[in-house]
Amino acid sequence: MLRLGVLVSGGGTNLQAIIDRIEDKTITNAEIAVVISNNQGAYALERAKTHGIQAECISPKDFADREEFHKALLKELQKNKVDLVVLAGYLVAIPPVIVEAYPNRIINIHPSLIPSFCGTGFYGLKVHEGVLDRGVKVTGATVHFVDTGTDTGPIILQKAVEVQNGDTPQILQKRVMEEAEWKILPAAIDLIANDRVTVENNKAFIRDL
Repeated sequence: MLRLGVLVSGGGTNLQAIIDRIEDKTITNAEIAVVISNNQGAYALERAKTHGIQAECISPKDFADREEFHKALLKELQKNKVDLVVLAGYLVAIPPVIVEAYPNRIINIHPSLIPSFCGTGFYGLKVHEGVLDRGVKVTGATVHFVDTGTDTGPIILQKAVEVQNGDTPQILQKRVMEEAEWKILPAAIDLIANDRVTVENNKAFIRDL
């Protein structure tokens, strides 16, 4: 059974998608060991508690420096025997000390088709603003492994979403969540939990059944 540590900063809609897919057995061989937020007011923590999942707040504000914060975060993951770290709308950079502790065992959901609209400065609504400003016709979401760069790790799954006339960043964000993020993040977890993902030369490969 793959033990998940889900890191969140806000409402936790991607967390809810994972919980729902575990409960309806779309995700197999996985369980959420702990949900951790950097934000005490994150509704995601309430979602976790509602489903009987351990929920913790570990905020940089509570530590003297970033190094101490990183140590506390790593300690919490290790204490809960986490096998796979899932970044589900987590707006804090993951430091090398945690990446090195979990090589190809941290995944992130990004709301664009990497390598477009990603990297430093592209997060949340800023991604969708960039998409609309550029006038692209197709966007989407990407699940990738996390390395020491920003959105540069091996890509596991991607799903395209059409940009429509009249879209605002908020409308597009909602469509990308509903049509892509909430589908491919649980799907990636299920693939990893069932040993179907391998990484070679910074590329992820999915083994056929």
